[in-house]
Amino acid sequence: MTSPHFIVFANEKGGTGKSTTAVHTAVALAAAGHRVAALDLDQRQRTTTRYLENRAASVRRLGVELPQPVFQVLEDQSEEALDAAIAGLAGQADVLVIDTPGRDDAVARAAILKADTLVTPMNDSFVDLDLIGQVNPDTFKVTKPSFYAELIWNSRTARAKTAGKSVDWVVLRNRLQHIGSHNQQRVGAAMDELARRVGFRVIPGLSERVIYRELFPKGLTLLDLKQIGDAGIAHIAARQELREMVAGLGLPGAEAAKAA
Repeated sequence: MTSPHFIVFANEKGGTGKSTTAVHTAVALAAAGHRVAALDLDQRQRTTTRYLENRAASVRRLGVELPQPVFQVLEDQSEEALDAAIAGLAGQADVLVIDTPGRDDAVARAAILKADTLVTPMNDSFVDLDLIGQVNPDTFKVTKPSFYAELIWNSRTARAKTAGKSVDWVVLRNRLQHIGSHNQQRVGAAMDELARRVGFRVIPGLSERVIYRELFPKGLTLLDLKQIGDAGIAHIAARQELREMVAGLGLPGAEAAKAA
């Protein structure tokens, strides 16, 4: 049996839009024809799980068919339970999306080791950039990678040795403002410099939009415009933003699934 493609969303800082991005990615891939499973490693907050439960409830309430990943929350926080959950979901999916908690623990690190595509959503600020790199306060030039970048580097090296596979590390610039600023340009320049030094790709993520928070109770995404009802220009622009983000992940078979 072919192993699914593992997309792991990981960031030790909360409030970066990690779970929202993970859910939208999972649903977008399901809509494109992939068999998708989602594994939520945060058994306390369960944001991904609650989102997909709300989506399943909307399907029943509205009597409509919506692309829906199979999903599970990891109740037992152990590496053995993680392996068992992955084994159970692997047969149902060709893409497995794993949403890690906003903290550092052994299970999250074990999940990162399994990533084919590692996605780190970050708010567009120096506060979040500090997670992966430190900058000079006067010149805003990168002085050195931070502990998290070193953690990911070590994880990627370990995976390459054990599995013989490379890891595509993608940093998402979430909550980008629609109007550019000097700060945004400085963060972008520092991130590009870090990308060259540490070895990740930078792609635009999801902007700061009220829309995303409003969709959560119904479990809807920007691909469900018919169910949203009063969709406007902002919804359409955000949907295009989502499509460009998923395309930027560069997943194997994405073009074939899109054509199908």
